[in-house]
Amino acid sequence: MKKWIALVLALVLLLGAYVAAGPYITIRAIRQAVQAQDAGELAEQVDFPAVRASLKAQLIDAVVRKSGAEMQSNVLGAITLGLVNGVVNGAVDGMVNPAGLAAVMQGRRLWKNTQDSVSRPPLDAKGEPLPTAQPQDPLHDAKMRYESTSRFTATIHDDQGKPIVFVLKRTGLRWRLADIRLPIDD
Repeated sequence: MKKWIALVLALVLLLGAYVAAGPYITIRAIRQAVQAQDAGELAEQVDFPAVRASLKAQLIDAVVRKSGAEMQSNVLGAITLGLVNGVVNGAVDGMVNPAGLAAVMQGRRLWKNTQDSVSRPPLDAKGEPLPTAQPQDPLHDAKMRYESTSRFTATIHDDQGKPIVFVLKRTGLRWRLADIRLPIDD
C-alpha cells in the first residue's frame, strides 16, 4: 500500500513540476518556431485571436485618450474616431502574424518589419538577392516571472528601451501566449 501512495505522490509532484515548467517550455517553443520561421508551430503556442483583441483594445484606447474630450463630443470627431477604429482593426489584423510577432519579440517595431518585408530584398551586382541577416534571438534576455498560478509574463525592451510584456495564460495544463502589453505613451 505504501508503494501505491508513494507512486501517486510522485506522479502528483511530476505533474506539478510539468505545470510549473510549462511557461518556460512554451517560451522555448515560441523562440524555436520564430527562429525556424515555422508558422504552424507558432500558431500552436500563440492564441492569435486573443492577442489581436488585446492589441486592438490597447491601440484604440490610446487613440481615444489622446484625442481628448472635445474630439469625442464633436460629431465630426466621432466619425473620425470611428474611421480610426477601422484602420486600427485592419492594421492589427494585418500585422499580428508570425512575422510581426517575431519582430515584436526581437524588440523591433511592427511597422518597420512590415515595411522591410514589403520592399524588395537588396540585390548584388548580378541581380541576385543578397543573403538576409539571421534574425536576432526572440525574447532574448527576457525577464520572466509568475503573476499567478495561471498567468506568466516575459518582459523585454524595444529598440527605444521601453518595456514590452508578453503574457502567457494557462488553460488546463497548456500554456499559450495570450496578450502583449505595448509601451503606449499616455
